[in-house]
Amino acid sequence: MTFEQLKIFVAVAERQHLTRAAEALGLTPSAVSSSIKTLEAYYNVELFHRVGRGIELTESGRVFLDEARSTLNRVRSAELILSEMGGLTRGEIRVFASQTIASYWLPSILMQFKQLYPGVTVTLDVGNTRTVTEAVLKGVAEIGFIEGDIDEPALSVRPVVSDKLLVVVGPLHPFSDGRQLKAEDIRSTAWVLREQGSGTRSAFEAALKAMGMSLADLKVTLELPSNEAVVAAARAGGAAAVVSASVAALMLRQGLLTRVGIDLPARQFALLMHKERHPSRASMELERLSREFAGSYKAGLTGL
Repeated sequence: MTFEQLKIFVAVAERQHLTRAAEALGLTPSAVSSSIKTLEAYYNVELFHRVGRGIELTESGRVFLDEARSTLNRVRSAELILSEMGGLTRGEIRVFASQTIASYWLPSILMQFKQLYPGVTVTLDVGNTRTVTEAVLKGVAEIGFIEGDIDEPALSVRPVVSDKLLVVVGPLHPFSDGRQLKAEDIRSTAWVLREQGSGTRSAFEAALKAMGMSLADLKVTLELPSNEAVVAAARAGGAAAVVSASVAALMLRQGLLTRVGIDLPARQFALLMHKERHPSRASMELERLSREFAGSYKAGLTGL
């Protein structure tokens, strides 16, 4: 068994798709397929079910996946130790981030990091607060960025910047007149929200609780898996939506969305690391840059 075979197996298992795994690894689909078949044949075990044009993990594959991930994580830790001895001239850091952070805050920080340390490979995976937390817990990611609150004793949660949440509607919605919303207004309109596990949704639920309400009191018409889908739905129809100010900023300035008269508490973007894993120099440097960028991020939201 080779390190390359392990990487290929994990990539395919996580994506449940040969072609997507091949694209992520920079390999051809035939090379990925051949590697999996060689591994299965050598150990006389079936790791995947071939179902039509798709693939699914077998029970043996699910058991092996945990061990394969653990092995890869140990190898990456060894590589990080050696790379740090060379002063961050080489190495790799894998980051998981929730959608708002990954799309609107983190890219500028990662670009600064790459300019300072061009030899360090940065891999960014995008999910929601729940999936980011799981990735850091399992060691799949060394560092995570989330926009929601979590209660996980094994993780260190370090706030890095505050973010503004807005309620927005399309320009033809009755709430676009700028009125200050009352509880009956909030209950009367349709809502488009992010999916369960989203930090934006969790923050809105906490705000509703402070107002003596819950999501059960609202007419939730759609639950969508991305910020872009949420604002597009709000812009198109008679529904209100909750998003970060950074997500809505451009459409607000273009007049395609209107901010609704309801003030939501600020929330914190936070950095996650595992308490029992030694932080690499790369992760510490990424945290430093994140804090440096906090001021310019907040300044960009002024006036919204």
